[in-house]
Amino acid sequence: MPLTTEEAFRRYREERPRIQAAAEATGAHLRQRTAVKGITCQISSRAKEVSSFNTKAYRKKYADPWTQITDKAGLRLVVPHRSLLDPALDVIKESLDIVEVQDDRETQDDEYHLRYPRLHVQAVMVGPLEDPDGVPYQCEIQLRTEAVDLWSRMSHRLLYKPGVTPPPDVSRSLYRLIALVELYDLEVERGVEAMSHHPELARSNLILDLAEQIYRTFTDHPYSRDLSRDILDILVQTIDDEETYGERLTEFTERHRKRIQQAYADYGPTSDHFLKHGRYMLASQPESLIIFERLAHARFRLKSAWEDQLPHTMLTDMAHIWGIAL
Repeated sequence: MPLTTEEAFRRYREERPRIQAAAEATGAHLRQRTAVKGITCQISSRAKEVSSFNTKAYRKKYADPWTQITDKAGLRLVVPHRSLLDPALDVIKESLDIVEVQDDRETQDDEYHLRYPRLHVQAVMVGPLEDPDGVPYQCEIQLRTEAVDLWSRMSHRLLYKPGVTPPPDVSRSLYRLIALVELYDLEVERGVEAMSHHPELARSNLILDLAEQIYRTFTDHPYSRDLSRDILDILVQTIDDEETYGERLTEFTERHRKRIQQAYADYGPTSDHFLKHGRYMLASQPESLIIFERLAHARFRLKSAWEDQLPHTMLTDMAHIWGIAL
């Protein structure tokens, strides 16, 4: 028997911590899977706020609010440009049990009508958590480019105020911005294609983007991208199989995740070592993951490439963290 709005609200309030845990586990799973595929993206996850659940159930007047509110958990996967949307969608399809895909990107529409290019996936979340009826929790995953995400977040604040209808000129202005979003995405895509004709630069950027993506699973602390590029110039000299290196780095990180997490706790950007003494600077950088991997599998080659290029103490500090001698 369907739950009433009040019953659904009470049930959601009780189950929300479990739904949040499932959403976080699913986000972590997709970060790992996209990293293996070398897809640069930002993934966020959340369980719907209790007040939002209640408001939606009340406003929509669902006959079965518990079942019909399908976005109890939501994930957002944001990629830098449009050409990464399909690869990201493929990863989701390979990684999760899919319930439904809503893809409006190719929908034929009035040529004068500007619209939000929706790409949503309804999927079963990973992990053992289920509701008390034994039904696995589901989530709604929104896939967007950075430009579309910016427009969507901004327009949502202005166009969807409860009980307020925005003036027509405001709505029209916001929807006109979609044309600029499309233009921006096209130009970014064109730039990415042009960069692909410079393999050395493209390789360095790809490896750094991958390292940053994995690093963000440990900390959101800011880092110096200029320093990263200086270090990457050395590190890429020690990597021969760059096409498969993403999978190697991801597997290395997952195999040693607890060890790396402890290393960042002891020597990373919020540690006493760093805050008091300014030592172990590279432990606050995403390329630290590559350094750890190279120290584990190619330390003498790394040492040779490092010599006369960068301060020796920077590398010996990282070797000390990893527990080996150079």
